Amino acid sequence: MKLFIRSLLFVLLSATVPLTLFAQANYRTIANYKVFYGWAHRFPQDWMIIRSFENEGKNYYLLVNPQTLETKIEEPNFYQVKPMSIHDARSFFNNTPYIKALRKAEKQSVTIQDAGIESGIPKEKGISLTADLCPSHRALDKRIFTDIFNGFNKVERPVPVALSITGIWMRQHPQDLEWLKQMQAKHEIYITWINHSFNHRVSLKAPLKENFLLEPGTDISYEVLETEKDMLKNGLLPSAFFRFPGLVSDQQLVYKITGFGLIPVGTDAWLAKGQQPQAGSIVLIHGNGNEPTGVNDFIKLLQLKSRAIANKQWLLYDLRESVDEEFEDTQK
Repeated sequence: MKLFIRSLLFVLLSATVPLTLFAQANYRTIANYKVFYGWAHRFPQDWMIIRSFENEGKNYYLLVNPQTLETKIEEPNFYQVKPMSIHDARSFFNNTPYIKALRKAEKQSVTIQDAGIESGIPKEKGISLTADLCPSHRALDKRIFTDIFNGFNKVERPVPVALSITGIWMRQHPQDLEWLKQMQAKHEIYITWINHSFNHRVSLKAPLKENFLLEPGTDISYEVLETEKDMLKNGLLPSAFFRFPGLVSDQQLVYKITGFGLIPVGTDAWLAKGQQPQAGSIVLIHGNGNEPTGVNDFIKLLQLKSRAIANKQWLLYDLRESVDEEFEDTQK
């Protein structure tokens, strides 16, 4: 029901508001970008502050709606604000889906691969699609986005997709990034932007415990915050999610990421590895041109489900709603 209401509101607003008003502002001169926790209130909603920064002489917050996991950028003077420690902020919002998702990710932090949230609500007839944009010399695999738009256009528009993006990919593929932004501006897709680290370093020889973000000497603050800054400079809105490069982490790293207020997102269906999606799966493919097998498998899945899609019996779900509704269900 929540998904229907939000989609209806989006359609109604789209009919009367210029496209440019849906675009995220570009913050070109960011300074003092840092982790900052607190409570921000503007009737009727309480928000959790997770970042503060300056741009062209103005102060801004990155806010998370703890009930829906939606994020936004706002100026502090629009809100009643109380700075908090991370402990106090998590305690204040303790029973919300956002904090419950952080706790669940921390409980699943021991495994070295695929820690974090792996799936949404099992009862849902559909999946949440995540596509990773790791550094690559190849162009964006646009088939993913044109095919989901063509497949869902008559039953679900804009079509939700979550993209895990790296700083290096943004800098190397500005035209592909602009193409994605135009699809969103035309309400063809709706993108949840997931932080996927800045460099996404990987070694073909190092063991997993010393690979990816576990590589000795990794500056995790740079990997997280520099990516968010580049998102904002490119007009992208950072979400409350993080995906580990290679899905590799250890317990200490998971807690570092949740310390940034970010929810680690794994997968229970990496298509290129032969993992089959179930109802509520968080599906992983790569959109950076490096994994055509996974993309081909996803396109075959769309074709297989075409009749169910037409009958609204198999849909793509917004990752935020899939996660927040899971934790709302635990309260019932």
